[in-house]
Amino acid sequence: MIILAIFTVCAAYLIGSISFAVIFTKYFSKKDIRDFGSKNAGATNATRVGGKKVGALTFLCDCLKGTVAALIGRFVFAYIFAKTGLAWAMPIYGAYACGVACMLGHVFPCFFEFRGGKGVATGAGVFFAICPLAGGIGLATFILMIMLTRIVSVSSLCGTFATVLTAIICYDTDALFLPQMIYAVLMAAIIFVKHTENIKRLFSGEEKKISFGGKKNG
Repeated sequence: MIILAIFTVCAAYLIGSISFAVIFTKYFSKKDIRDFGSKNAGATNATRVGGKKVGALTFLCDCLKGTVAALIGRFVFAYIFAKTGLAWAMPIYGAYACGVACMLGHVFPCFFEFRGGKGVATGAGVFFAICPLAGGIGLATFILMIMLTRIVSVSSLCGTFATVLTAIICYDTDALFLPQMIYAVLMAAIIFVKHTENIKRLFSGEEKKISFGGKKNG
């Protein structure tokens, strides 16, 4: 059964390694997103390089792959737990483990030279599967902050913090709290580490804002 669990987590990584930002920008714009804009293979840069349609498709698919990976993890680990009763195979742990693996695949995609995105949309998708309330609060926080600051990185980090905090507060009481907290914090850490350069620019006042009219400011 442990082989099945390992295989499932590896499959989640491979799902995460499907870089929709690269795929869609190449298909619609004939460009490699990793050579333009911020060179980040994520929804924000996909919008910048390929336009709003490409950005929206990228965000949606990145979010969906996180949800799919987490659900697969939950179902497979539920099967293992039903067969063995082993504590490590509780469904919530499977969802989190596959969620983390999917995010790592998104950030370091084996299919695309390990040059991926920052994990925000994928992480959101994972939390929508694990704790829909946390995902919803995170999305609402992101929208509120983007309206107030017009800075994507600030909105992403605030949304991530709100999501993880809610998920920790609303943890699955059928399983141990500590592993769930560690998984949730690990997912947040991936996103915050990938935003290191953005955080530096924020402190130096150099982080760019977006314009709802389609032009960039700052």
